[in-house]
Amino acid sequence: MSAEEHVMDAPRDSHGDSHGDPHGDHHDTAPAHATLGGYMKGFILSVILTAIPFYLVMTGTLDNHTTVGIVMAMAVVQIVVHMIYFLHMDARSEGGWNLLSLIFTIIVVAITLAGSLWVMYHLNVNMMPQHDMSQLP
Repeated sequence: MSAEEHVMDAPRDSHGDSHGDPHGDHHDTAPAHATLGGYMKGFILSVILTAIPFYLVMTGTLDNHTTVGIVMAMAVVQIVVHMIYFLHMDARSEGGWNLLSLIFTIIVVAITLAGSLWVMYHLNVNMMPQHDMSQLP
């Protein structure tokens, strides 16, 4: 008898769970937000987190630096909303490995962005010709 047939023939409890899983996996703990209500809450939050920066940019009610800060903050919050409500990631999912890989990814992206900005800034400063306007006729 194959492993699949063994699992199919294993006794099930009142929840339909098979206790004869040869791998010992138990996948009945779905996140609480994996429901239609959870998806709707995530969708509404995503729309709000998109509409606010759009309104601020299109109306120009705040100065540019404040608007950029708010847009960036809303983008970070929207990433978290998508991860929680649509990707179903939290500190407990996959035994914490999702959170660990997310932290590693954030560190690598931060190092890459900071290094790229540093290199571009120094290339701009060191490669641009310096013109002394007082020497012109």
